[in-house]
Amino acid sequence: MNKVYVTPKEAAKFYGVSITTLRRWDKEGKLDSIRTQGNQRRFCILESTKPEDKPVVCYARVSTHSQRDDLERQIEFLRQNYPSSTIISEVGSGLNFKRRKFIKILEQVYRSDLSALVVAYSDRAVRFGFPLIEWLCKQSGVKLVVLNQRKLSPETELVEDILSILHCFSARLYGLRKYKNQVTKEIQNKNSEPDKEVDTQQCQEVTGVSL
Repeated sequence: MNKVYVTPKEAAKFYGVSITTLRRWDKEGKLDSIRTQGNQRRFCILESTKPEDKPVVCYARVSTHSQRDDLERQIEFLRQNYPSSTIISEVGSGLNFKRRKFIKILEQVYRSDLSALVVAYSDRAVRFGFPLIEWLCKQSGVKLVVLNQRKLSPETELVEDILSILHCFSARLYGLRKYKNQVTKEIQNKNSEPDKEVDTQQCQEVTGVSL
C-alpha cells in the first residue's frame, strides 16, 4: 500500500486531535512524517500508522464517605453506558483540584494516553473550572463525554460546597478587617507621638537659612 502524506491540518482532522498534539506525537515517534523540499512537515495518514486504541476512563466522585450509595449509582450508570471502560471512583470535594486519582487522570489526558474521559455530570470532575478541563482534553486529543445525568449530582454537595466557599471568604474578610484595625491603630499611635527635635544644622544646609 502506498503511503499518503498530508498537511498537519489534514492529519489533525484525520486523527481527531489538535495540531499541537499532532506535533507532540511526531516528537514522540508515534507518527510517520517527512519534510518537503520547502521544509514543510507532512504526516502519513494510513490506518497502519494510527496510534493504537487507547482506553476510555470513566470518573465517578462524591464528597463524603456517607454518600457511598450515590457513588455506587454513578459507577453502575457509567458501567452500563461504557461496559469496556476503566472506571475510577474517588471520595473528595469538587472544590479540591488535588484529588490524587483525579490528578493521575489529568496526567494521562495531558500525555494523550486516553481516547476518552467520561463523567456522569460536569461537577463530578470539578465544581468550578470545568472549561479548563474541556480545553485540556481538546488540546490533548482526548474526547470528553458528559452524560448530563443531573440526578447523579447530589444537591447536598452543592450546598456544602457553597457553604465552604462562604466560609473561606468570610475568613478572608475577617483577616482584612483585623489588618485594617492594626493599620489604623499604628497610624493613631504615630500621630500621637511628640514631634522629634529638628536637626538645626541639617535645616540650614537644606534651606540656606540660619536658624
